[in-house]
Amino acid sequence: MSEKNRDARKRTARERLAAEREKQKAAEKRRRTLIVGASVVCVLALAAVIGVVAANAGKDDGGEAAGPVVAPSGALGKDGLAIPVGKESAASTLTVWEDFRCPACKSFETAYGPTIRELTDAGQLRAEYHLVTLIDGNMGGTGSRASANAAACAQDAGKFAAYHDVLFANQPPEPDDAFADETKLIELAGQVDGLDTPAFRSCVEDGTHNSWVVKSNEAFQEGDFSGTPTVLLDGKNIYQDQSMTPAKLKQLVQEADKG
Repeated sequence: MSEKNRDARKRTARERLAAEREKQKAAEKRRRTLIVGASVVCVLALAAVIGVVAANAGKDDGGEAAGPVVAPSGALGKDGLAIPVGKESAASTLTVWEDFRCPACKSFETAYGPTIRELTDAGQLRAEYHLVTLIDGNMGGTGSRASANAAACAQDAGKFAAYHDVLFANQPPEPDDAFADETKLIELAGQVDGLDTPAFRSCVEDGTHNSWVVKSNEAFQEGDFSGTPTVLLDGKNIYQDQSMTPAKLKQLVQEADKG
């Protein structure tokens, strides 16, 4: 082979090697571009997910409600947050903070409810009910708020006390958010004579008093109470008094009535 041919073959080999290196560089550049692009897409997707989560945070925890605060008919006190049962002239006032999903509240009503009704009917005691959403916050769901709104709707119809008792008598297990179902709340209204009306149904379905319930729950939180039920007789917390019984409550109220 001549010297000229050998030089030509060497140049061809070098050119092929150089071309192969350029091809590898181009491939590596494309690979890096794809990695960076994919990373950007992932970051943007993650940001979108975070945005959606943030936008929806708190929507279903019972702690948010849109619309004006509409107090139920006859509600009293600051911001109209107390639903009264009994005569204004009663010598004693029992203030009760309750959640219709709260098992301890049902236990209180089972034990003390008959005595409270007896004393309010006799004009010796005035009960003022404040409705809260503690279980919605602890367990999730909206049943506390929905049932409190329905009870406020019953107050509009002058039938709060009877519907209040029906709700506790039909309280679902604590983890069961059955009271979030408006149909269930309307169905239970059928147990109270004259309550299941178009006005009541509309009030329940529209969540007329939802913002009022939220405000009531905020007042409970600001009161720094330990839990539900919180029961005050003329301002004194009696539910945490281990010696308190329905008979003792009756005695205290009747003594105040005589005095």
